[in-house]
Amino acid sequence: MENFTDVGLRLLIALVAGSAIGLERAYNGRPAGLRTHTLVCMASSLLMLLTVYQWDLLAAVPIDTLRVDPTRMAQGVMTGIGFLGAGVIMKEKFSVRGLTTAASIWMTASIGIILGMGFYSAGILATILTLIVLSAFGWIEKRMPVRRYSRLIVRFKTRTVMKRTEIEEILNRFTIRASNPSYQLEDKGRYLEYRMTIFTNHADNFQKLAHCLSTMDDIHEFTIMPTGE
Repeated sequence: MENFTDVGLRLLIALVAGSAIGLERAYNGRPAGLRTHTLVCMASSLLMLLTVYQWDLLAAVPIDTLRVDPTRMAQGVMTGIGFLGAGVIMKEKFSVRGLTTAASIWMTASIGIILGMGFYSAGILATILTLIVLSAFGWIEKRMPVRRYSRLIVRFKTRTVMKRTEIEEILNRFTIRASNPSYQLEDKGRYLEYRMTIFTNHADNFQKLAHCLSTMDDIHEFTIMPTGE
């Protein structure tokens, strides 16, 4: 009965810790939310319990054949979590999304391992710090000056092509800088495309640029595609 109480306590704390992190992810609309994080934390804790109580489970086995090494189980858990984390990372053209969610799944598994070993203080502290990183740090990131990148593609008909310097003058008007320009003929030479990476310290400048480009008759079409997570 004593073992059952201890096992139940560890799994219950793992459930609470995993669900707390999962709620934050679900609130922000991430692909891995409440149930995923809860199950990851509980599963990690459960597997570590196998190591903790292997003496009781294998009481009839000769003692010299048993090897107590909890780190081997932890390594196996983290290897498996790597595949789950990779499943939530998605590449959308120039953007990569899901890295933070993958990291939160990895951290949740680590917390489950610690709780499964009975290291409650470290597990609870890690849960609190993880929630601070996911919520408070996200708030800080949105308000700190950060260089925002996008990929700009501007297409002209070959008879109405603007000079690249003219495009750069328009970008400068909105405090946007350009780098890595490239040029490409499309549709058997009927269209010329300028492609470049653009960046600014304020994401709203991209919207202002889009409005400006949409009013220019010489531009056949354009794309402004933000990059990043």
